[in-house]
Amino acid sequence: MLLSKITKLFALILLPLCLLLSQPSFAQEKKKFRVAWTIYAGWMPWDYGAKSGIVKKWADKYGIEIEVVQINDYVESINQYTAGKFDGCVMTNMDALTIPAVGGVDSTALIIGDFSNGNDGIVLKGKKTLKDIKGQKVNMVELSVSHYLLARALDSVGLKEKDIKVINTSDADIVGAYKSKDVTAVTTWNPLLSEIVKTPNSYKVFDSSKIPGEIIDLMVVNTKTLKANPKLGKALTGAWYEIMKTMSAKDKKAIDARTQMAKASGTDLKGYDAQLKTTKMFYTPKPAVAFAKSKTLKETMEKVAKFSFSHGLLGNKAKDAGVVGIETPAGVYGNKSNIKLRFDPTFMQMAVDGKL
Repeated sequence: MLLSKITKLFALILLPLCLLLSQPSFAQEKKKFRVAWTIYAGWMPWDYGAKSGIVKKWADKYGIEIEVVQINDYVESINQYTAGKFDGCVMTNMDALTIPAVGGVDSTALIIGDFSNGNDGIVLKGKKTLKDIKGQKVNMVELSVSHYLLARALDSVGLKEKDIKVINTSDADIVGAYKSKDVTAVTTWNPLLSEIVKTPNSYKVFDSSKIPGEIIDLMVVNTKTLKANPKLGKALTGAWYEIMKTMSAKDKKAIDARTQMAKASGTDLKGYDAQLKTTKMFYTPKPAVAFAKSKTLKETMEKVAKFSFSHGLLGNKAKDAGVVGIETPAGVYGNKSNIKLRFDPTFMQMAVDGKL
């Protein structure tokens, strides 16, 4: 789910100009908004919300319009958000730090939707233990949460990244690449992971359930836009929890909702439900607020920032992992004078209190 070093450098060169051109619109009160999403188990609800009319219902309540747009390339969706083409975008906690925040776009994690609890994993061909990865080439989206997962996995068995070789592979190509005889190890996420595991003689040797709460899926919005337009935050949050209530019920409507999400993601209901089992969904706002307020979140973001710094993802001028300030309810990690990523549970708390 992220950029190669070359693409990252190119983006950092262009971002100041993009931001200069788009900055004035960020702080203005407005009526029309655009949010982007890409295919992933925890983000399929946004597609259902748009098609079912739930997002429109909540937008109408606050007298605004919200366009929910699917982008086929995950990284591209975040790049477009960073450049000001979208007011909000789904992304992981790591990507929120290393793309928009590092690019100078003050961003707020409006909704903590879930964390990966087995949805990201490492698969080996013909080998059954993680230690067997030593000396292998590992195909994955380089410098992404897959890379982070790999680093955490290697550390758990006393290996280092120098013990393997990373082969940068697009998420769009990784399933096809795995079918090649030359590819023997991959790190990826669902639904790609579940597809790869089906391949004969394939073994999942590590997954995100071993590092629970570290790969977090978010709806991120531009902080200036949110401050000038709190109605956007209320509408998105209200819509999200109505969708959550709908899909987590036991009735036919819930089955129909998840079936629609499954079809849109390229699987069936059984397959999609299986992916949800390895996704720690926050179906109600109270546990999401508690997660946001925990000291663990701050500690996780410190780990993510240190990984990102060690891999050159915080920019060429970064002197340490704290170059970008990350604000959480438990405190700030990093530069308090340069806060660009905020975990703010205000709107989720409104949902808890019935104030949306």
